[in-house]
Amino acid sequence: MLIIPGLLDAGEVARIRALIDAGEWIDGNATSGDQSALAKRNEQLGEGTAVAQAAGDIVLDALGRSPLFVAAALPLRVYPPLFNRYGPGQGFGTHVDSAVRIRRGSDFRIRTDLSATLFLSDDYDGGELVIGDAAGVRLAAGGLLLYPATSLHRVEPVTRGLRVASFFWVQSMVRAQADRDLLLELDRGIQGLAAVVGQDHPEIVRLTGVYHNMLRRCAEL
Repeated sequence: MLIIPGLLDAGEVARIRALIDAGEWIDGNATSGDQSALAKRNEQLGEGTAVAQAAGDIVLDALGRSPLFVAAALPLRVYPPLFNRYGPGQGFGTHVDSAVRIRRGSDFRIRTDLSATLFLSDDYDGGELVIGDAAGVRLAAGGLLLYPATSLHRVEPVTRGLRVASFFWVQSMVRAQADRDLLLELDRGIQGLAAVVGQDHPEIVRLTGVYHNMLRRCAEL
């Protein structure tokens, strides 16, 4: 799991909420597979609507500006962000995300290497996102949680308020999680060392070359 706090600032969260809160919400099972439909109790903003697209564009712009997201995900394709909400008593039982997501009415499809939840509300109780055996996660509005789409995960029932979030999937240029982890650690090491010795230091240049040659070996485009 990787937490990116403050992917959206307060103004961006407010802009998205103004858009989606006035949108048309439908049963969350409109986009569920057979397994998920048995466990899912929430509402979802209609996929492909003008409101969802406008709000999703704000999310996509923020992702493109985040060096940590780009370094960790090495994104090839990002599924257009979707939006859901959970009221009291609603949750999502243990499930695994579909391996391939196809956008209805189009030829857009991705292999889901990574799942992402972008939190858009604070004033609620319950609703923690639990991934595998890890403790439940609940981030401040604007925070992003990125995790392997292969993980079993669930959303605990909300007990008060409204849990609002965006969710989407990423197909990475690098399929294997272990390879992405190594590349991220190398990138972080290079950036940390460069802050001490400078970007033009010969060893930084050499290590940057190692990083790109490793990415060249691992990337699938």
